[in-house]
Formats: sequence, structure tokens, C-alpha cells
Amino acid sequence: MGIYLFTASKLISMLRKDAGDMSSAHDFGKNIIPDMVGIHRVMSYPFVDENHQEALYWRDVGTLDAFYEANMDLVTVRPTFNLYDRNWPIRTMALQSPPTKFVFAQEGSRMGLALDSIVSHGCIVSGGRVVQSILSPDVRVNSFSEVQGSILFSGVNVGRYSRLRRCIIDRDVTIPENTQIGYDLDQDRERGYTVTESGVVVVGRPVPDDGIWA
Repeated sequence: MGIYLFTASKLISMLRKDAGDMSSAHDFGKNIIPDMVGIHRVMSYPFVDENHQEALYWRDVGTLDAFYEANMDLVTVRPTFNLYDRNWPIRTMALQSPPTKFVFAQEGSRMGLALDSIVSHGCIVSGGRVVQSILSPDVRVNSFSEVQGSILFSGVNVGRYSRLRRCIIDRDVTIPENTQIGYDLDQDRERGYTVTESGVVVVGRPVPDDGIWA
């Protein structure tokens, strides 16, 4: 949300000054901008939420927990930050992917469904269950698996009989069959996953042998 415009020469001067201050936290909000006020011409623009609801929406997503909570805000019944408000449209890049597909309708056993969730184009929920989650484009949730309160980035593949709870899964990660993540946090830490203060489990992509991502 923070967008700053500077004259290049002024910014460079202030950054050099701040770099030499050993007592500074070297943070824009704490040091750079406050130090400019009263010395240079500083102006601000008040952000007004036009979503026609009482509460103004503001979140600092500087931590994993804050990022998780901001995403979970989107799947509430009446989100303050509403992606579907036609009077205040939120634009994003449109990928050329097929429509979302939900397959298998065997009541009580193998049913592809999503509840209280945002499911992007290109996703296939194939006999799995998705609840209060966000699926980015081209995610696949396979049969008898469950994704609950989680954020899945593009290209994630959730294997059969797997269960995810309060997870952030990085793009292109494949969750093997019969995997449980988010149910035993000590075990998740032993696997090398990051576990936040609030108990959100972050699963990143394995680092390639050459250390270079494709």
C-alpha cells in the first residue's frame, strides 16, 4: 500500500545521511520520511476506501502472519476489501487458462467442492474438499484430500488423501499422497517447514542443486 515519490537527488542525499546514523533503524516509516518532514517539501495523499462500507481497510503485510490474515480477509462473506465490488474494481493480469473445474460427485466420499473460498482459473478440484482457502491459478486438489484455511500459490498439486490446514504453499510445490501439514507443528518444524508465531505453516519450494530457479 505504501507508494512513495521522491526527487532522486533528495532521496539519495537522505539515504546517505541515514546510512551514517548508527542509531537509525534504516526504515522509511520510522526514519527516512520523519527526518524529511520540516526540512524538505513533503506531501501526503489520504487514502479513501470507496468500498461503501463503514470500516476503512488497512493492513501492513510485512510478516507472514499478516500476509496470511490479509488473504483470509478475502474469503469472508462480506469482506471489507471486496474484490467483487464493481464500483471499485481491482484489476490484475489475466492469464490464458481454462475455467475452473470441479469433478466427482460421490456424496460422502469423493466429491470435488470448495466452500467459502476463492478458486482461480485453471484449477481442478478433483474429488477433494477446499474450505476457507485461496487457490491461485492452475492448482490441482486430488481425490480424498482436504485443504482448509490455506493459501496455495500457482501450480500447487495436492496429492490424494492429503490434509492441509492453515498453510501457505509456494508455487509449483507437489504435496505427496497421504501427507498431513498443519496438524502437528513440531513435526512440521522437523520437516524443515517455517511455522509462524500464530501457527501458520509455510512450505517453500526445494532449492535446486545448482541454486538457480528455472
